[in-house]
Amino acid sequence: MDLLNCPNCGEVYVKNSVRDVCDKCYREEEALFDKVYRFLRKKENRAARIESVSEATGAPEKLLYKWVKRGRLHTAQFPNLGYPCDRCGKIIREGLICEGCATGIIGELETFEMEQERVEKLHKSVYYSQERRK
Repeated sequence: MDLLNCPNCGEVYVKNSVRDVCDKCYREEEALFDKVYRFLRKKENRAARIESVSEATGAPEKLLYKWVKRGRLHTAQFPNLGYPCDRCGKIIREGLICEGCATGIIGELETFEMEQERVEKLHKSVYYSQERRK
């Protein structure tokens, strides 16, 4: 059992797997979620972007991102919703990072592995060179 301070209001609460805020803030979030969901269920609002949903409902963008990331607001139903990539901030619809960042990380890892191999070969050749001198 973990006791934490609520990131919204600072009140102490017991953290569990469902809630990351205190009971009072959780109830406020749930009321906002109902308002947002009712807004998005209207046919004319289904293609709304995060900014316009936030403006129309009063829900902070950060909270909307959390709901999309956790799957409470489904991007299949609401195609213009997403959340920021953890690395660059580009809006994505699934995962933790965007495709561009994933490709960049893979490239960086490949470069690192090649450099490690080069260093190992260099160390081996230096070792053998010193062995022959003895």
